[in-house]
Amino acid sequence: MSQPRTIALDAMGGDHGPSVVVPGAALSLERSPALSFIFYGDEQAIRAELERLPALAARSRVVHTDRVIGMSEKPSQALRRGKGSSLWMTIDAVRNGEADVAVSAGNTGAFMAMSKLILRPIKGIERPALAAIWPTVKAECIVLDVGANIGASSRELCHLAMMGAAMARALFHIERPTVGLLNVGVEEVKGVDEVREAHSILKSTAELPLDYRGFIEGDQIGQGSVDVVVVEGFAGNIALKTAEGTAKQIAEYLRAAMRRTWLSKLGAVLASGGFRVLKEKMDPRRVNGGTFLGLNGIAVKSHGGTDALGFASAVDLAYEMAQSHLIPRLTADLTAFHDKLEATTDTTAG
Repeated sequence: MSQPRTIALDAMGGDHGPSVVVPGAALSLERSPALSFIFYGDEQAIRAELERLPALAARSRVVHTDRVIGMSEKPSQALRRGKGSSLWMTIDAVRNGEADVAVSAGNTGAFMAMSKLILRPIKGIERPALAAIWPTVKAECIVLDVGANIGASSRELCHLAMMGAAMARALFHIERPTVGLLNVGVEEVKGVDEVREAHSILKSTAELPLDYRGFIEGDQIGQGSVDVVVVEGFAGNIALKTAEGTAKQIAEYLRAAMRRTWLSKLGAVLASGGFRVLKEKMDPRRVNGGTFLGLNGIAVKSHGGTDALGFASAVDLAYEMAQSHLIPRLTADLTAFHDKLEATTDTTAG
């Protein structure tokens, strides 16, 4: 049964602000009637959108602020002037218990920096990660980190594996999600030291709440070879943007091919049902939304340039995360993992 949940929304975040955030929340409310919302931002602009959506207005509260973090501001700059901004207040609503989860389409670096400062990392986590849902030929998988951090130590890669597995259990309802380390090859001798060391730790640590499958290569992500793909943030962000660009490129190729001749145009009409299914599967709005993992609170990042449908997907993800009781279980998993690592180190030293 769906439980009532409150979502805090940075109404001024992203390229379009309330004109996308408010209608997006309305779409999500249609799918999850137990939701309620707190909008932070320019009250006049927010209420102008809510007037057209009475069902949403009845489930919403608006908190005014005229302070907004720009999309191009550096995280350090955003932190200096962030208190009292729509982004800051959205995150703080989770910290003080007014909301179950925060959602913003705003500045990613500022969102992560503020979330880390306000919500604080889970014990044992130094660098929270950004996890994305990735469509595959089988279903979906989780890829992390996709841009929150550049580089990662072997232990941090192991933390990513634990966090990704916890998210997979929450969203996919798989008790032991399969996990793979993204590498330049599947052979154990390949890859940088940190990746090979993480592989050794994950392979040798007993009774982890995941099914570690070793190295995977980039082409295996879309094949759905594992439920969770672990990669440091620099390569993960490049992989994500490359996949999004490739999807758009293929869509352009198909459109051009279907318009070349009268016969191809006829074929396009006859195959319109199949193309519609393909378009839906390749639509990045359907899986819009990345989750900051490793914090004492849930924060979901939407793409800044998305439309209402895409923003609704981010809100839907936020609702699922709020329902999952993710943080207590992840905290327990990480504590157990560190205990096992210490026991292994003590045994080796002895």
